[in-house]
Amino acid sequence: MSTLPPGGTGAGADAAATADRPRVVAVVVSYNRRELLARSLEALAAGERLPEALVVVDNASTDGSAEYLAGLEFPFDYELVRLGANTGGAGGFAAGMAAALAHHSPDLLWVMDDDTVAQRGTLAAAVRLWSAYPATDRPAFIASRVVWTDGRDHPMNTMRDRWDATDEDRAFAAAHHARVIRSASFVSLFVDADAVRAQGLPVADYFLWNDDFEFTMRLGRRRLALASLDSVVEHHTRIFDSFTVDVGERFRFEVRNKVWTFFRSPALAPAEKALYGASTVRRWGRMVLGSPRPQVVLRAGLAGLREAVDHPPRPTREVLAGAGGLPADALQPRPTASRAVKPVPGPTDSDPGHPPFSVLLPVYAGDAAERVRRAIQSVTVDQTVAPDELVIVRDGPVGTEIERVITEAESSAEHPAVVLRLPSGVGLAEALDTGLAHCRHEIVARMDADDVALPERFERQLALLSQGYDIVGSAIAEIGDDESLPLASRPVPVSHREVMAQLGLRTPFNHPSVMYRATAVRAAGGYAGAEGMEDYWLWARMLNSGSRGANVPEALVLYRVSDGAYSRRGGIRMLEAELRLQRRLLDAGYVGPATFARNVLVRGAYRLVPTQLRKRSYRKAFTEQPAQPGAGAAPAARGETVG
Repeated sequence: MSTLPPGGTGAGADAAATADRPRVVAVVVSYNRRELLARSLEALAAGERLPEALVVVDNASTDGSAEYLAGLEFPFDYELVRLGANTGGAGGFAAGMAAALAHHSPDLLWVMDDDTVAQRGTLAAAVRLWSAYPATDRPAFIASRVVWTDGRDHPMNTMRDRWDATDEDRAFAAAHHARVIRSASFVSLFVDADAVRAQGLPVADYFLWNDDFEFTMRLGRRRLALASLDSVVEHHTRIFDSFTVDVGERFRFEVRNKVWTFFRSPALAPAEKALYGASTVRRWGRMVLGSPRPQVVLRAGLAGLREAVDHPPRPTREVLAGAGGLPADALQPRPTASRAVKPVPGPTDSDPGHPPFSVLLPVYAGDAAERVRRAIQSVTVDQTVAPDELVIVRDGPVGTEIERVITEAESSAEHPAVVLRLPSGVGLAEALDTGLAHCRHEIVARMDADDVALPERFERQLALLSQGYDIVGSAIAEIGDDESLPLASRPVPVSHREVMAQLGLRTPFNHPSVMYRATAVRAAGGYAGAEGMEDYWLWARMLNSGSRGANVPEALVLYRVSDGAYSRRGGIRMLEAELRLQRRLLDAGYVGPATFARNVLVRGAYRLVPTQLRKRSYRKAFTEQPAQPGAGAAPAARGETVG
């Protein structure tokens, strides 16, 4: 692979992305269709809104396309990727997306074939739809409406509505001239770049057919996907109806790739395999019966089936190695801008761009004095945005050293704490409800007395709360005595949709990381009602009553894991608490009988297994080995805490 370095006369590389103007990088793949390619690129450059950069992949064309492409200039950054061999659409799009991710820092990838002709408003309409959604609920992809040259909807690119979409998603999409869909083609597809970084590139070994189906099904399995009615392109195929084309030997790719998708890919849920399996059989039947050479098509299909059963698709990097390879850092998370930790002004001079907020921190006799001091420091002087109030709830009598730390916080000149000294221990739920009643501000951040908040925690969470969320948490990194040595990280569901999807089985928030609206917590009844599971029960009531939740995917809290952390999660007492919680969820209608039975079996067993097995199983299922916490690395998988 040879690459023409990014260039151009525009300001694409310097254009800063904002919520309303994401950085869009177009990716066009071409093979031996110079005239169509020229028409496609001319239309792209004549749009009402231009992309910030363009990557064109020449799939080893022999018709002069490479020379034509080498002489082009655009009013935006332009990169030409020349592959040493024809890798099909699958390999071309994988190479193009990889180059865009590695060299152009996109928010959105706009991918299309060389026979796609955009209209003036195609990109602008897709960006408007993208920007209509809050940051944590952005769609995994947006597909343009595809028409043929005479304006009819093209049958090759007709997207099906998602059968299990919620009424809320359908209504919001319809209000913005869109539909909720499950899969799409590579004919004008706007893809969330972070979704590609997390879920991977198209599978290059597919070569052609079903590469777009597998890719979009994989990205959209647990995320929203949309078809825009206002973003329109023309697909300049030779004929209108794809089923009138004799597929011939190419039927091998159709069968092989569809079987790979069904059995070698995480793209489809079990119910979808049955649903799409039936439609696939009908599609194959039409292809065979519509061919003037049905025996050729059948032989090709059997060859594809044998190939699919014999081996899985090769890794994309291996497939493209012979054509020039992929950039080594294509799927690395985007670096976040580094900001030095600076002194934060006191409450009276606090940043007027942020609403005032309180920190609620309970302390009890079992805490260690130095860890309490470190926790207080981390949520006050260390923060890039400091709280306007720190409320410490002393849950019963504590030792002399802890009392000294509390008194120091109470008399602090910069961040004087409000201290509530309860005469006897009342437990976490009542201590938190008591403290919440004394918080002066609507926004309240939770903090445990032995954890450490990373400097940008409140700044990051306030940004999400400003978008209308009621609960915002984050991933956490487990630590022991040395906070510089993370043991594991606990990823979280990010969007409200993902939060709701996980709520029936596990709590979607790490409790020590949350920041919430006090009125929403009080409206749900506070922490009371499920001893030992008070946070999970509170989130269930809030979210099922209309509150919206999201998480920052990076770890913003260092969570202390003591020797007894996993033993405290098991035993008869925790089993009883678990059963009470599940019964409450069932009685409230938050889970159905099947989910209730599953939770009792799975979560109940978790409470009873030996501590070492509990620790190993939890670490394997719900944590991952972190990069440096706070460094901005997105988790490789989504999960949440149990308990």
